[in-house]
This record gives sequence, structure tokens and C-alpha cells, in this order.
Amino acid sequence: MISVIIVNYNRKDLLKGCIDSVMTQSFGDKEVIVVDNSSLDASSGMVNAMYPEVKLLQNTENLFFCKANNQGIKEAKGDFILCLNSDCVLDKDYLKEALSSFNLDKRIGMVSGKIFRTDKKTIDSTGLFVARNRKPLERGYGKLDKGQHEKPEYVFGVSGSCMLMKKVMLDDIKDKNGYFDETFEIYYEDLDLCWRAQKKGWKAYYNPMATAYHERGATAVIENKDCFGLRPRNDIFRGISDELKKKYIRNRYKCMKKNDSIAGFLINLPFILLYEIKMYCYIIGNFFLTRIKRHSII
Repeated sequence: MISVIIVNYNRKDLLKGCIDSVMTQSFGDKEVIVVDNSSLDASSGMVNAMYPEVKLLQNTENLFFCKANNQGIKEAKGDFILCLNSDCVLDKDYLKEALSSFNLDKRIGMVSGKIFRTDKKTIDSTGLFVARNRKPLERGYGKLDKGQHEKPEYVFGVSGSCMLMKKVMLDDIKDKNGYFDETFEIYYEDLDLCWRAQKKGWKAYYNPMATAYHERGATAVIENKDCFGLRPRNDIFRGISDELKKKYIRNRYKCMKKNDSIAGFLINLPFILLYEIKMYCYIIGNFFLTRIKRHSII
């Protein structure tokens, strides 16, 4: 059985589409668990009214991504766990196609399909990797699909938007902070989990026959424009609140400290430093430009 865990926070419109795509899967043996982080938009009422077969866990506060998913995993009965973002919709054969990949190798602990943006043309992820600057790197991110990733193959990890994992793998890599590290809250948590799995000898596999559609950043991005009135670029860091930026930066360092080797860190140090310069130049520049804009308005 596959246990599908969907964490939701104030996006019942997205949640409905996500649940519908799970309910209409060609693979039948599944359960659905929705963990609601104290939504104010009647999400819980919608789930209870429209999907009585769904198990609903209601939190009294926003516990963010990691702790909420861990709640769902603890309640799950399946041999396989799909942690699915509420802004993600599955093709009807996603579960069937992705599940078949586990038969190839007993050490495969997680599987990624080909994840598109909602236009069904732009790639969102074809597997997760560690970039040399130690950012999580979604292969194919933002590029038009031209058949360049049609080969099934091993990858480093899977995107946090749609993580199909063996329960035995999750039990094996669980540490004092949980399956997902609850101290991360949100951001870098998928890279941390995949990195821990790799270090324990588990493998990740990419199957392009399993397809899904992800509205990237729909559940976290709250700023549609920067201080110049311009829309943020693909880098998610440019479209989130100051509080979430702090979590993003903190978790970047935590992930490297937990998982990187000394040799790996030193070899990639020039790339790490270049990204640090870029990131802090953006932060400082945006801070002063925002102040200038506010002053001019006053």
C-alpha cells in the first residue's frame, strides 16, 4: 500500500486538485492523509465534506513542512510513502509507474518521476542533485522539455514536491530530529533527507514514465514583486518573506554541516563562496533599495 501525505496551509483551491489527482490514480491500494497546519480558509471543512475517506490531521498552529510530514508518516500504514505538495497534481498513472521502479534494485529507496510546471511544457524536476555551490539542484529546472531526460536512471535524490519513498528507508535514516529534520522546518529538508539516505547506501531512481505537474512556490511565495516592482526570477529565494529567507539561509548551513565531508566542502569552496557573495549582495542591495523606495514614497 502507498500512503499519500499532503501537508496543507491555506490553499484549499490547490488542495482539492491535488487530492482529486490522487483519488483518480490507476493504482488502487492507497490511503490519503492530509495534515492541515491550522488553515484559516476552511480547508479542513472542505476535506471532511468532500473526501470522507481521507484521514485529516488538524494542527492548531503552522508546524511547517517537516514536522507536519513527520506527523503523517507516523500515522501511515503503507509500505511506501508519498509526501506530496498540495500544489502538485499527479498524472493518473503516476503511482503505478513510479512504484514499478522499486523492483529494479532492492537498494532503491526513493523514486522521482518527470515533474513539469503547470504549463506541461516546462520542466520542474527530473531528479534532485547537490550543486557544487551546495544548493539543491533540480535537474532540468525551468527548461522546456525537448526529450532530453527520457532515460530512466539513478539520480542523487528526489524533489520535495513529490517524494515517493520506501518506509523501511525512512525508518533506517530517521535520526533524533525525525524522518525529515524538524529543526529545518522548511527549505533544504528534501536535500538533507536524500543526502542522509545516500550516506546510508540507499539509491534514488528517475522514471520519466511517471509524470506530475507542480505549481512551483505556490505555497510559500508571498511577494509577487521586488522593491523595483519587478517579478522575481526563478530563484525561489527572491520571492519569499524575510522570515523564510532567514530559514533558507540557516538551513543551507545546517545541511552542509550535517552531510558534507571536509574534502567535499574544500573542493567546492570556491563555488560555495561565489554563491554566498551573490546571496548577500542581493540581500544588502534589496534592503537599501527598499528603504530608498519607501523614503521616496513618504
